[in-house]
Amino acid sequence: MTLFKYLTTKHLVQIKLFIVAVCLSFSEAGAQDRDFGLGIIVGEPTGISGKNWLTRTTALDFAAAWSFQGEDSFTFHADYLIHRFSFISVEEGALPLYYGFGGKIKFEDNDSSLGARFPIGLNYHFEDATLDLFLELVPVMELVPETDFKMNGAIGVRFFFD
Repeated sequence: MTLFKYLTTKHLVQIKLFIVAVCLSFSEAGAQDRDFGLGIIVGEPTGISGKNWLTRTTALDFAAAWSFQGEDSFTFHADYLIHRFSFISVEEGALPLYYGFGGKIKFEDNDSSLGARFPIGLNYHFEDATLDLFLELVPVMELVPETDFKMNGAIGVRFFFD
């Protein structure tokens, strides 16, 4: 199966709008001199994961990935995350609990679906490396074309650029 089999002109417009929104968030965050990380996410969905810190405790997280729920399909998601660094203490590095909200768009055959995401997870920051590891569970409320509740979960790793 190829990704292009699922994309129509309507889908391409939606992808462009999503990319513009993500890029605008990066330009604002970049002015605050925060790190940007890129890596992989494995689970539901599986693909490329990115994170852009907005402040010391808030970040934007996104993925372009393959979803295996129902019919195989391509999905984009973006979340606003809040990190609580004092929730779990570790001897080296940091292990914040994070939670937030966001949205997703999923492309299946000639249909698209939109949903709201509510991620909660743990994000380990290494002391002397520019890597982080994360584990998350994400309740998802599908809104369009019909209302449905799903659960996503994944692990991932990202490398942070200066």
